[in-house]
Amino acid sequence: MSRTTRGSDSPTDRGTGGPRTPAPGTGDARAERRGPVVAALMLGMALAALDSTIIATAVPQIVGDLGGFAVFSWLFSGYLLAVTVTLPVYGKLSDTFGRKPILITGIVLFLAGSLACAAAWNMASLIAFRVLQGLGGGALQGTVQTIAADLYPMKERPKIQARLSGVWATSAVAGPALGGLLAAYADWRWIFLVNVPVGAVALWLIGRHFTEVRRTADRSGGGPAGRPRVDWPGALAIFACGGLLLTALVQGGVAWAWLSTPSLLLFAGSAVCGAATVLIERRAAAPIIPGWVWRRRTISAVNLALGALGLLMVAPTVFLPTYAQAVLGLGPIAAGFVLSVMTLSWPVSAALSSHVYNRLGIRNCALIGIGAAGLILLAFPLLPYPGAAWQPALIMLALGAALGLFQLPLIIGVQSSVGYAERGTATASILFCRQVGQSVGAALFGAVANTTLNDRLAHAPADIRPGLPGDLDAVSRALEHAGALSAHATDYLRRAVATTVGHVYLGAATAAALALLALLLLAPRRFPVHADARTAETEPGTS
Repeated sequence: MSRTTRGSDSPTDRGTGGPRTPAPGTGDARAERRGPVVAALMLGMALAALDSTIIATAVPQIVGDLGGFAVFSWLFSGYLLAVTVTLPVYGKLSDTFGRKPILITGIVLFLAGSLACAAAWNMASLIAFRVLQGLGGGALQGTVQTIAADLYPMKERPKIQARLSGVWATSAVAGPALGGLLAAYADWRWIFLVNVPVGAVALWLIGRHFTEVRRTADRSGGGPAGRPRVDWPGALAIFACGGLLLTALVQGGVAWAWLSTPSLLLFAGSAVCGAATVLIERRAAAPIIPGWVWRRRTISAVNLALGALGLLMVAPTVFLPTYAQAVLGLGPIAAGFVLSVMTLSWPVSAALSSHVYNRLGIRNCALIGIGAAGLILLAFPLLPYPGAAWQPALIMLALGAALGLFQLPLIIGVQSSVGYAERGTATASILFCRQVGQSVGAALFGAVANTTLNDRLAHAPADIRPGLPGDLDAVSRALEHAGALSAHATDYLRRAVATTVGHVYLGAATAAALALLALLLLAPRRFPVHADARTAETEPGTS
């Protein structure tokens, strides 16, 4: 069990007096040598973040070149599946073997997948290579966050986390534009080739400037003579369970009906694999997902709260662009700006969150953030119709500020409640729950949107009902070419989309309420602080 200091969650707490021996993973170099390593972490995060957005605007060119329109959605789904199911595995491996080899492995896999994607000869090969990219992306996301926590003591962690949040924000804004430019003026294959120099620089910086002192004993289930054990049966069971479940959630209601044979088989298979995973992990000497992840109130509460955050985030990221284009009549670039303002306020709020949780505590800071987010989401359905673009943009700006107060303190709180040998597993667990929440949210809110819109279309006035589109995508496409519709039909469809997205935002507000309840009922009033969290454990050094 980790040695913790119970008390206030402020980084200025006392309770660990006297001299300390260096924690496992501590290097010899001074803290000021962290700069090159931080640069490498930001480049690694940029690889994973850009790859989530840059490909979206190039899909028409890719499909036109390779074909495979019926399965192109797997370019996104395959990558998401690979990232999500590998997060807990890489987290455990980084605790067992150290951060550096896992991060290097992730970058190499990601670059190999990028080069293979650039050489793809048909849609099936491109999807397969995107999965390979995702196998590297899972290592990048979890390990970068873990090393950032290792490098900085608790008091300084908001700085590095704000930088990483800024990378995500910049990628969200620049990714679609960069992808569109490369597809239009060069070739879509350059979308993957641009990863190579970025990844190469990150590899060089990590190899040259980041050094971990080898641990003398494995603290997470090592075998005789300190030989680490890896729970490969548990890893395979997690792969199978997560892959089946996420495939059912991503494809259900899209590729096949929810109650169709493929959906039922996938859900049944995921349930069987889930039961097998529990049995395997209980018997494993060094389980991939240890029981303490759910037994400790701090981590289990944050896992549930960030799972609800993933659920919540589907509303702005998936449905707001549709609202901006279909209801407000904005073009794709302007619609993207309405969403992007959230990514501008989020890192700023996250960087300033330490001033709040140092005074009020991590739990209270997160409660303020998610409570404000719930109220902001409830305000969205109250927007006037048709309204102006600045109104949803203002809501998104406020939402980003609220979520910055919510997410970052919780991540720092979990990372600071555990020592070096458990931090990779703990970090991966919260990222995994957030990813799963996002997949569940896409399926759930997609069903809410389709139900609402179908009801509105079924009750359309008789004079416009014939010839109306049948789903949200078809309605959006029809409104892009509204000249083919009567003024009455156009107005009715715009109002139907506004109502549909309003209902989705009400669902997102419900997800915020669930996160609030998880923190109120499960999270301790004062997060425990591990003794190792007070000083940086892993200093960069020269090889």
